[in-house]
Amino acid sequence: MRRPGARGRVGAPQVETYDFRRPLTLVREHARHLEMAFGRFARQFGTQLTARLRIVSRLELDGVALHTYDEYVSTLPTPTAMVLCTVDPTRQNAVLQLPVGATMVWVDYLFGGDGRGDDRPGRELTEIELTLVRDLLQHALADLEYAFAGITKLGLDVRGVQYNPQFVQAAAASDTVLVASFTLSVGEREDALTLMLPAEHLVTALNAADGPVAASDEDRVRAVASRVQVEHAVGAVPVPVGVRLAPMTVQPRDVVGLAVGDLLPLSHPAAEPLDVVVDGVVLARAALGSHGPRLACRIVSVASEENPA
Repeated sequence: MRRPGARGRVGAPQVETYDFRRPLTLVREHARHLEMAFGRFARQFGTQLTARLRIVSRLELDGVALHTYDEYVSTLPTPTAMVLCTVDPTRQNAVLQLPVGATMVWVDYLFGGDGRGDDRPGRELTEIELTLVRDLLQHALADLEYAFAGITKLGLDVRGVQYNPQFVQAAAASDTVLVASFTLSVGEREDALTLMLPAEHLVTALNAADGPVAASDEDRVRAVASRVQVEHAVGAVPVPVGVRLAPMTVQPRDVVGLAVGDLLPLSHPAAEPLDVVVDGVVLARAALGSHGPRLACRIVSVASEENPA
């Protein structure tokens, strides 16, 4: 029984691994530029729909964020319309996602209807409906080039539509993607819409646009001090180091039949140095020896010397 006043560990925080090679946080200035670009696109998109559907339409930006592709797909409903696009000039994949029912409303307006659409579960676009929606979206997405003109060249070419997000492999599961979320209003109907773009091209363009950043003497001193502190902290982290012989190959029956006193002949030459390994990576080579009553090894070469850049 827990003591009165004792605190349980039910709500203990969970630790998530952070990949410094693929940070999932936008720089504040970059986020502001992207929000302005997507805001321009949203206004043009709404104008295009209003002109083509002859009903007041509006697209409003809700937010911009970085995710892995797997995280993005896991948030999407099933079924949903995933409009697959090719990004110009990188030839990567982009996705415009919106409810199938929203596209059916567009089709109804295009044929002169009152916008009732068709919200039957599992409904997919027919070939004629798909042709109309593709043509409408191709004109609306063309405004991306204007919206992102101040950042980079960006164009989308509509290829087709899929309806199950789990079966659409527009990017590798761990790839970083940029997701813009919108609220689409057509007449009295509102729907959530997302636009997924590969992040690498856009982030690289934003970094290049930043150019060299001027800093005061005080900022430079602070930056040097921070770097020294980080190097000191990292240098004090304990790292397990192993010394490894050359691996050998045996049959499963040999492993199962191992018994005390068995002899395993090693393929490592007696005069060959051993591998010094950290987390599976060979960092150096060492000769086996002794230091007092303990075994020791003397470093004879390091990996950077054996494989110079």
